[in-house]
Amino acid sequence: MTFLRSILLSAAGLAAFLLVWEAAPRLGLINPAFLPPPTTIPAAFLREIELGVWFEAVASSLSHYLVGLAVGAGAGIALGLVGGMSRTFESATAWVVRLLRPIPGLAWVPFAIIWFGVEPSAAVFIIAVGVFWIVFFATQGAVRGVDRDLIELAQAFGFRSAPARLTKILLPAATPGILVGLRTALGQAWMAVVAAEIFGVPGVGQRMMQASSLLSTDIVVVYMLTMAGLYGLFDSAFVALQGWLLRWRA
Repeated sequence: MTFLRSILLSAAGLAAFLLVWEAAPRLGLINPAFLPPPTTIPAAFLREIELGVWFEAVASSLSHYLVGLAVGAGAGIALGLVGGMSRTFESATAWVVRLLRPIPGLAWVPFAIIWFGVEPSAAVFIIAVGVFWIVFFATQGAVRGVDRDLIELAQAFGFRSAPARLTKILLPAATPGILVGLRTALGQAWMAVVAAEIFGVPGVGQRMMQASSLLSTDIVVVYMLTMAGLYGLFDSAFVALQGWLLRWRA
């Protein structure tokens, strides 16, 4: 009963949101050119489909997204494991981390253009930078949070080398925390996609900028909703994968 009530309240809230959104431009409270009513979005979406633009933009963005996510997450996990296992490494890199961590991904755009040109590799770089820090800190914190008694017990049973401790104790125990960071990175990577593509790399971000320059805000909303939908699919798939990987905790 509680579950049904929650669904009904969520549906009512969404319906109210859409009604307010529809009414604002229809009643002249907002210029429709600045915020199109939601009933105009399906027609704009169909136009993009018919022109073949939607598939092309989404395919380009997905390629940037997946490669950037893989590169950033891979580097974050690798260095996070080293930082979590080695106090020496953590101390040696502490000031470097404090220097680079506050710099947003968008600030790297000029260097991405200089280093890679207006190419997909530049978009991959921006996305990877945005993902790296989230996964790095999640991994490092998860490894640091492993019960020291487990490590001492592993050493008592002969797992004294770093690779043995990593594979038998640290990595399994830290996996839940690492997965939390990876799930957060899934959303951060989509945020970085737009920033990575607004300077001319083909994809959803570039198409949004083209549409906004022509005040085709209905098309902008189409791609905003597209990113929301794709994120929802990726997040749902990741939650399923997370449940399978952590099935031993049940």
